[in-house]
Amino acid sequence: MKGLLEKLSENRVVSEKQTVRTASGGDKELLDAYSRAVVGASESVSPSVVNIEVSHRGARGSEVIQSGGSGFILAPDGFILTNSHVVNGAERLDVGLLDGRRFRAQKVGEDPGTDLAVIRIDAPGLSAARLGDSQKISVGQLVIAIGNPYGFQCTVTAGVVSALGRSLRSVSGRLIDSVIQTDAALNPGNSGGPLVTSRGDVIGVNTAMIAVAQGICFAIGINTAKFVVSSLMKHGRVRRSFIGVGGQNIRLQRRVVRFHGLSVETGVMIESIEEDSPAMRAALRKGDIIVGFAGTSVPGIDELHRLLTEEKVGVTQPMLVLRGAEKMYINIIPDEVRTKN
Repeated sequence: MKGLLEKLSENRVVSEKQTVRTASGGDKELLDAYSRAVVGASESVSPSVVNIEVSHRGARGSEVIQSGGSGFILAPDGFILTNSHVVNGAERLDVGLLDGRRFRAQKVGEDPGTDLAVIRIDAPGLSAARLGDSQKISVGQLVIAIGNPYGFQCTVTAGVVSALGRSLRSVSGRLIDSVIQTDAALNPGNSGGPLVTSRGDVIGVNTAMIAVAQGICFAIGINTAKFVVSSLMKHGRVRRSFIGVGGQNIRLQRRVVRFHGLSVETGVMIESIEEDSPAMRAALRKGDIIVGFAGTSVPGIDELHRLLTEEKVGVTQPMLVLRGAEKMYINIIPDEVRTKN
């Protein structure tokens, strides 16, 4: 009996050692596959990533301030996508390529509302990045960020998609929708660089990080960028409409909601009206509460911004307003937003 127990014990030890070896081998294979994915993606995309050096005129007018960022080549004819905040107000743009070549760049257009911009260089032999589909990515998916943090060219970091469908407020005050959250490390200078999949497809434009946090970074979805790029290359800007009001979100009294049969419990109370604006021409007043626009409920300022799209420029739109105890429809004709490039 003792011999049998010793034999079983020996078999168990052998089995455990084999399991450890198998697990260890499996981990090595997984790590090798991970490394190959990151290396393959970075080798594929890095030739398309550029370093952007920006020269600004200082407040005194005589001093020149230098800053930098990243971008990536969209097409072999020299179009480059980057962030609006990288090139905004630039007096001179210089682009450095991975192969050491440097070129002067011209700004094609920018859209502060999505923090995207297109610049162009005249150079032969350019390698364009392959654009993916930001609607087809998943939380937990491996992603790689490539850029030039602090001027260190083509720095590669890797992480995962932490969340999808985030919203990020741009410098213009508009919300950027469908933003990708990732823990792939970003630093100053990464802005404008690509966020890519393990296949080397660009699915985002790295744009922001939370400085006091660890591993919370954001990228504009490439599907948003495709729409913006098309407009910037055609018109130098993205056409949007505006009505010329400043306001704040307020909660409506329940009895007001019930009395008027409203589908929202909040609205936008007008606090200011711009001179010679659509709102002034439509006789809107301070204190009016906007609860509907173009047949859609307006629970807040962000929803109103989303509804003020290009196709509404110059087209009469019905606006549902509460004025005192009265509910009324006021026709308004939005103008086009004029963006300074």
